[in-house]
Amino acid sequence: MKLANIPFITTDWSTLPRTEHSAEAGQAFWRTQHFGDVRVRMVEYTAGYVSDHWCSKGHVLLCLEGELETELQDGRRFTLKPGMSYQVADDAEAHRSRSVGGARLFIVD
Repeated sequence: MKLANIPFITTDWSTLPRTEHSAEAGQAFWRTQHFGDVRVRMVEYTAGYVSDHWCSKGHVLLCLEGELETELQDGRRFTLKPGMSYQVADDAEAHRSRSVGGARLFIVD
């Protein structure tokens, strides 16, 4: 990821539109900004959220609230709690997530 041609800007995430995204179970809500090729999101997963797809996009993901369980396609599982993050490159390791009690995440990709 290269951060280029982005002026200094502050974000009040509560003012950005909240969009709903598909899930196998539960709901995902995103507040999104784009800076060139970089997407920055505040994401909320409701209790019982289960992803409906394997993702191969690279992310830097920080768990702000709740817990997020991420499964890699090879079967490994990781649980993020508030203050924990994961980083994965594009096309490196397919992953999908779930959250039993809900989670709030900050994601850059």
